[in-house]
Amino acid sequence: MKIIEKVEIDSVTDVMCDVCLCSTRVANVGLEFATLQAHWGYGAKHDGERYELHLCESCFFGTVAYLKQERRIQNLFSEEVGIEANEPNSTFGLVASEDYFRDDVGSKL
Repeated sequence: MKIIEKVEIDSVTDVMCDVCLCSTRVANVGLEFATLQAHWGYGAKHDGERYELHLCESCFFGTVAYLKQERRIQNLFSEEVGIEANEPNSTFGLVASEDYFRDDVGSKL
């Protein structure tokens, strides 16, 4: 037997980018955003702190570009073999491509 009642629930209707404060809603698709998070543990300078930032596509790739630049700067004079820190790396942080349906069947890098 089914018992049907109206139930009021809280649900996420939008996610705003924490950088530019724009909506991450994409027409006819839904919400498209990245999450940058950290949970610092025992011994870390920020022990017990948790962070979670939501980024729109534009701000996410701006952040990735910044991190690539920081990597180049930090390793500018590195002599370690096998580290191409000064070479532009288009796959920095990329773990899959052509994964259009988020089913992890796309090509792995």
